[in-house]
Amino acid sequence: MMRLGRCIAFLAAAAFLLPFTILLMVADQQYNLTYNSKRVFYQESDFYKINGTYYAPAFTITTPTLLKQYMYENGTNDDGLLSRERFIEVNQRMEARKEYLRSQCSKLGLDDSSHKAYAWEYLINRQYHVIWCNIFKAASTSWMYNFNLMANYTAAFLDKTKDVPLELARKKYARPTVEMIKKAQLDSISFLIVRHPLERLASAYNDKIVHAWPMSFHDKMGSRIVKKYRKQVNGRPSPPDPKYPLFEEFVKYVLDEAKSKKPLDMHWTPYNEFCTPCKFNFDVILKFETLDEDQRYLIQLAHLQDVVKPEWKNSGKGKDTMHNINHLYARLSGPQLDGLFDLYRYDFTLFNYTMDSYYELLTSGETE
Repeated sequence: MMRLGRCIAFLAAAAFLLPFTILLMVADQQYNLTYNSKRVFYQESDFYKINGTYYAPAFTITTPTLLKQYMYENGTNDDGLLSRERFIEVNQRMEARKEYLRSQCSKLGLDDSSHKAYAWEYLINRQYHVIWCNIFKAASTSWMYNFNLMANYTAAFLDKTKDVPLELARKKYARPTVEMIKKAQLDSISFLIVRHPLERLASAYNDKIVHAWPMSFHDKMGSRIVKKYRKQVNGRPSPPDPKYPLFEEFVKYVLDEAKSKKPLDMHWTPYNEFCTPCKFNFDVILKFETLDEDQRYLIQLAHLQDVVKPEWKNSGKGKDTMHNINHLYARLSGPQLDGLFDLYRYDFTLFNYTMDSYYELLTSGETE
């Protein structure tokens, strides 16, 4: 009689638990489909929500484990990848950059709760487990192309389309929340690319102001700058040419906008305000000065070599480019350089850049 009672109790418990077991199996299958499918949309359905907080599905493999695995398995020069020895050397450089950033964030207090984190410009690819904060004028053209490839646009389509790359990307990558980024970082490699702040500003000026498309947003901005900052004779700009702002006029505009606490254009907004790097933990910090090797390291680390190549589109490198940049800054005054340093003070400090060579231009009178 007791055995019969136990059997009945066991069957009743099994019947009660069966629906929950089936639900768990279905959920697990759906999770695997999400990660193995070609869907790379990043949306709230990739997470579960408890009391208003988003949580990513737990992964047992963390970034340090991945790093160790890739460091010793990717020792090949195929497809332009780094050798094992070089990979380890670049990894040490990345560790030094990360530690430097962490120490400066702590020293400046930029990592405390009084500073807000911004997630607006981040792209998260769940298929390849990479997170990127898109800083404009810092190899953004190359990596927007790469992220579009990872979103399953074909190279043939991307090479011929007239659509704006960022708009194509945002069709596949929804803008995440801060919580989503932090949870996605548990099983992803996060990175950003930086360059000297004043080099980036000069690049933005040349690209968006000097070579602005006629009647575009930046072309109209340029006209307003000329009208406001160029000396007027009989109601006309003097000299009448060039039609676009001179660099010193552009810098006056940027500094005045910053002084008035107006939102700056995304092409010259400081990194600290754009990506809030002290509020997220980055696995890889690429620098424009070592971009070729840094890109190979990232591609190898994230196992992206079958998807993207270490190409550099719109490269602003070389002697002629630096000569042009130096020529622009030689036109500025000392107070203007001081103003730019104040504007980008955190960017200089967080990523270990200096102003020394730019102040030297004021005394050398770069005119060649």
